[in-house]
Amino acid sequence: MSDEEDRIDAPAGTLNRLATSEYDALRELSRRLRRRRISGGGGPGTESLVHEVYMRLKSAGNESWNDRTHFLAVAALQLRHLLVDYVRAAQARKRGGDNVRVSLDEDKIPAREPGMDVLALDDALHRLARTEPRQQQVAELRLFGGLSVEEVADYLKVSARTVKEDWRLARAWLAKQL
Repeated sequence: MSDEEDRIDAPAGTLNRLATSEYDALRELSRRLRRRRISGGGGPGTESLVHEVYMRLKSAGNESWNDRTHFLAVAALQLRHLLVDYVRAAQARKRGGDNVRVSLDEDKIPAREPGMDVLALDDALHRLARTEPRQQQVAELRLFGGLSVEEVADYLKVSARTVKEDWRLARAWLAKQL
């Protein structure tokens, strides 16, 4: 194989390696988001979310990830966009979009927590990004990426104390907005 072919295959190889090693983390993150009950419809199942995120990352084609945290951060962004797209599509349906469906699938059993309005959260995160981009990144990585304070600090190249403060401020701001 030539050097050029190695460079072309490297991102896909990295994606496959990271997706395999982090599959359980992505699955758990997806499950937690599903249990929050996405408003606007039942939403895709856990496995569907994980596989769709993988396909979106693969279709990007030219991504290269520095490490696990970077991969999970990019996956979190894709997961956020996927959920927003799903809710928008569900709301765009002319008929039957708000029918109650009963499922025996464990992932589709209603959660006991209040529903999460993905569109309102997405809109609020966009507004927060205009004034406080780092707080928005922290919130996105914590909410959609499930990253720890230390992982976010490492990814953003700031101290854990800075991340804790940004997370505190972002949560307060988002709570006020939502």
